[in-house]
Amino acid sequence: MARSLVVIESPTKAKTTRGTMPVPLLIVESPTKARTLSGFLGNRYRVMASVGHVRDLPNNASEVPETIKGKEWGSMAVDVDHDFQPYYVVSSDRRGTIRDMKAAMKDASEVLLATDPDREGESISWHLLELLKPKVPVHRIVFHEITEEAVRDAIAHSRELDRNLVDAQESRRILDRLFGYKVSPVLWKRVAPKLSAGRVQSVAVRLVVEREEERKVFRKAGFWNLEATLRGEGREFTATLVRVDGKRIAVGKDFDAATGKPGNGTVRVLDGASSAALAETLRGSIPWEVTGVEEKPVTQHPAPPFITSTLQQEANRKLGFSADRTMSAAQKLFDSGVISYHRTDSTTLSDKALQESGRTIRGMYGDTYYGGARRYQKKVKNAQEAHEAIRPTDFSLTPERTGSRFHGDEARVYELIWKRTVASQMADAKLLRTTVEITAAGEGGTPCVFTASGKVIQFPGYLRAYVEGSDDPAAELGDKETLLPASRAGDRVSLPGGGAALSLLDLSPKSHETTPPPRYTDASLVKRLEEDGIGRPSTYASIIKTILERGYVWRQGKALVPTFTAFVVTMFLKEYFRTLVELGFTGSIEEKLDLISNGDLERLAFLQEFYFGDGRGWLGLKNMVEKGNDQWGDYPSYPVGEDPATGKPIVVKVGRYGPYVQRGAGGKGNTVSLQARIAPAEFGLKEALALLKAEDAGPRILGVDPKSGMTVYAMTGRFGPYVQLGETPEKIKKGTKSPKGMKSPKPPKPRRASLPKGETVEGITLETALRLLSLPREIGLHPDDAVAVESNFGRFGPYVKHGDVFRSLESEEQVFAITLDEAVELLRQPKRARKRPFGAAKAAPLKEFGANPAGVVIKVFDGRYGPYITDGTVNATIPKGVALESITLESALELLSEKAAKGPSKRSAKR
Repeated sequence: MARSLVVIESPTKAKTTRGTMPVPLLIVESPTKARTLSGFLGNRYRVMASVGHVRDLPNNASEVPETIKGKEWGSMAVDVDHDFQPYYVVSSDRRGTIRDMKAAMKDASEVLLATDPDREGESISWHLLELLKPKVPVHRIVFHEITEEAVRDAIAHSRELDRNLVDAQESRRILDRLFGYKVSPVLWKRVAPKLSAGRVQSVAVRLVVEREEERKVFRKAGFWNLEATLRGEGREFTATLVRVDGKRIAVGKDFDAATGKPGNGTVRVLDGASSAALAETLRGSIPWEVTGVEEKPVTQHPAPPFITSTLQQEANRKLGFSADRTMSAAQKLFDSGVISYHRTDSTTLSDKALQESGRTIRGMYGDTYYGGARRYQKKVKNAQEAHEAIRPTDFSLTPERTGSRFHGDEARVYELIWKRTVASQMADAKLLRTTVEITAAGEGGTPCVFTASGKVIQFPGYLRAYVEGSDDPAAELGDKETLLPASRAGDRVSLPGGGAALSLLDLSPKSHETTPPPRYTDASLVKRLEEDGIGRPSTYASIIKTILERGYVWRQGKALVPTFTAFVVTMFLKEYFRTLVELGFTGSIEEKLDLISNGDLERLAFLQEFYFGDGRGWLGLKNMVEKGNDQWGDYPSYPVGEDPATGKPIVVKVGRYGPYVQRGAGGKGNTVSLQARIAPAEFGLKEALALLKAEDAGPRILGVDPKSGMTVYAMTGRFGPYVQLGETPEKIKKGTKSPKGMKSPKPPKPRRASLPKGETVEGITLETALRLLSLPREIGLHPDDAVAVESNFGRFGPYVKHGDVFRSLESEEQVFAITLDEAVELLRQPKRARKRPFGAAKAAPLKEFGANPAGVVIKVFDGRYGPYITDGTVNATIPKGVALESITLESALELLSEKAAKGPSKRSAKR
């Protein structure tokens, strides 16, 4: 029997078993994937891992081949004059891998290229083929899940390498190299050193910048309305004033974001005084009357199974994960064989997956929760329906049964995938939405209409398994049941004790303000990129990671905030390279790459048009850069306003050390550095003038340190406000010569300490500054190993530290007051999460009522949508308006009984 070689992309995939007889060599990308495959293929195959890409275009000048150094295009390593011939180099850490594979091929009967089932994987297989030059038969095998059945089927249906897919991937790589290497040097010359531009990266930055610009021009508007608190059948609920004399009461959406004024005259805007007067009038017009009750049945459908973009969005919303963190966990799950391929834009499920999920649903939830297989069609551009959605490979492996197979991020992402896939095949949820309209008499009998809305889940359907997240936290609260008392038209509303069906407990004016457009998060940015056809499933995470690493964006919680560097670069690119950063143009590039992958467009024609132009109006990248040399003016800047005292313009520019404010032509007293993390929407003329004033005045002198005799200063720098002990040494001028054979010693930097949250340069005292400058504080030596225990302030607040072990402190004062015994005890405690993550252990109960007749203690927990009562089997949400303190054991059992009557709970169904 001949020996066969299998090639994988990762070393974990590549566990090797040598037999006495030749076996196939199978090559994959990942080591984990290699171990998984070796587990069921045994010694019948030899499995090796490429550990991702084995060669690429040079990363730096030292890697450029000597034969092309000095060529005009040499630094790009793409010969634009000869059919865009790329010059690839093998990375230094892959040379040993290639050597081992060549040795393994000597006695292999065939080579099976089993890299990932996408364009990038096809390209890696091609590079391996080019480097290994095997003399035995070579076959490409593709599987979307790492199971023995799928792999054996792939081997039985092997194929030739798909050159169309390779051409599409290589065209993408070459195009991105041309873009980056032509446009980035322009930014170095005209904006600041070390900046970068990218075909997709720059468009993503533009989106984030334009959202911040919307926030910058936003004008806040205030408005009022009335809220009535009513009671009926023992339940409290809220009704909101919606119309007065037929005219709708203004809400946030009615105000223009740029002016803060109502967009039209068809709404009535209440202010504080008019709402208070109206409330007084309506209180005196009791009784009110129920003038309408509408009950509307609603069918709610489950969301499709995950594709790459929706997995990243949901993990960001539910788990707070970045796109990169999500994909890292998903990669490990795929390589371990528990989920299907995670880079996909298809919502399709295989027949086998449909059958297995159906059996799982019927077994766990009952026949009523399964209405037959659901097949979804993807609506995103260029979806590849030949792929599958992200799903478990074994539906019987529930999140509760994963045990020790994986932990942490992988366990939480797997739980998301399992629940979403199962829910996608479950029956629809049946809800009943109720709207009650109540009319009161205003001034002169003017009708004033209040409405209250309620929702009852009549049949939970897929909600038993999964509730989809939302970018709007308020929208998630809508999934909580809100029970309204039974009422009908003609019912009266009276004061308490008035004998009417409904009682008015309170009527209050409520103040509201409009909010600016929300900043992009990982979830919403991925959604936007997908909608516009920008990038592909495999690129979303790397796009966000790149713009963060390049300093164009920073995180404020989940929000992505652009820097002023991003603002200035985007301004420049939109003025001189507008087409390249247009959403439509970038999307059209993706469409053409799809055409190449389908064999409908020639690679060379595509690259020639992009680089040299089409002769019909599109200049091409080369001509665009060359023509721009004659047009680029002074260094670009972002306008802030005009100094009212001098009439000079104030702008933000970007220099070698980051963004800075400049007044007029600059110079001493007219330039000041900006903090690295400052939100442009929150920085205007007022803030710029304050910075310039502080810079002109110089650092604030707090006093003298009694120990050293040095002056203590408070000032603001690139990274925020800080205190400093002593003077800042003057920089040694360039060209200054040192004595022969000696290096010029660098002047020691003065001691500095950042100000903690709540302290300002203007308000800090000498005493506080000296305490901060004394940090880190050595509390004592740990009794276990005599290593110092320290306290200090860090990025996430005050902490204590012992070696590499950190624990957060509850207050800033503890940094200076905590004792060694207290610190040691805290360090020995398990690390606490900042908040309970999705899928983590349940928190302590809010209240215990006592035992039911079966002896089970009834408890109340704080859930995702509010407090709920549970006996460990049935969960019943506490109705809106019902105070926790008012619930007795009897009423708790009644709520659980009502909930149980609607159908088996998830946990009892599992039992």
